[in-house]
Amino acid sequence: MVSLLPPRVSAPESPAPAPRRRGSIARGRRRLGIAYAAPMAVLVAVFFVVPLGLMLWMSVNHWPLVGASYPNGVGNFDALSDPLFLRAVWFTLKYTLVTTLVLSLVAFGLALLVQHNRRGTGLARTVFFLPSVVGLASTTLLFYGLFTTDSSALNQVVEFLGLGRVDWLGSGGNALASTVGMITWRFAGFYMLILMTGLQSIDPALYEAARIDGANPWQILWRVTLPLLRPTLALAMVLSLTGSLLAFDQFFILTGGRHDTATVVIDIYREAFLSQDLGRAAAVSVATLAVLIVLNVAQLRLIRREGK
Repeated sequence: MVSLLPPRVSAPESPAPAPRRRGSIARGRRRLGIAYAAPMAVLVAVFFVVPLGLMLWMSVNHWPLVGASYPNGVGNFDALSDPLFLRAVWFTLKYTLVTTLVLSLVAFGLALLVQHNRRGTGLARTVFFLPSVVGLASTTLLFYGLFTTDSSALNQVVEFLGLGRVDWLGSGGNALASTVGMITWRFAGFYMLILMTGLQSIDPALYEAARIDGANPWQILWRVTLPLLRPTLALAMVLSLTGSLLAFDQFFILTGGRHDTATVVIDIYREAFLSQDLGRAAAVSVATLAVLIVLNVAQLRLIRREGK
């Protein structure tokens, strides 16, 4: 049987782009990517790479605040054995340990409190987070008034409770405890959001399975929540450790480094602007940077391992 329909004519296939055209498209995309990244690359080079290179160069030169500089080799690094620097290192480590522990516990408790969407939870999250939007210097000045003014609300409450007048900044122990309390008030809401995000990413079916198996709330927290929250906790600790090791504003404003409350950054400031020796200050900065790099690399590896 012969078909009376005309034969179907297939549409011609579009020719593949020539290799030269594909190469020009790839080059155009590379140029576009470079154009997008160029402004940020310039900012990083001007505000990070150049100052970092200058700091490294200053660390191997005798570089007075006023006057000519000349090569000094590793002579500036004898600042690392200075008794004032060693005391600053010890106090910084103590402050970092106490602050990280207290801040992590408070933030984790707040995150557990507001992780579920219930009535009033949104208001509670906002109230807990609000201190985080206040600048650290402004917060420190606010608490300086609370600590040192006899008529402040804090001192009035203490006197009402019959505890007598407390010299919040009069000794190293009191200054440390007062500063840790201020930092906890300032940053707990920020770390609460980080930990709350990690808590909300845990599958609720895991909690239901644990309850079916007869686990109590403490066992669920210890065997389900904390192991799955480990990467988020590690990230929070990276931020907390870095911020605590670089503490400056709070102690500079509250105590000025008195009562053995000088941190490593205050010691750098003292070398640079009081002793007027930028070379020794740069040497201490290089050593601090090296310690921070080692700590952050170790913690980031922990995060990746836990993530896998």
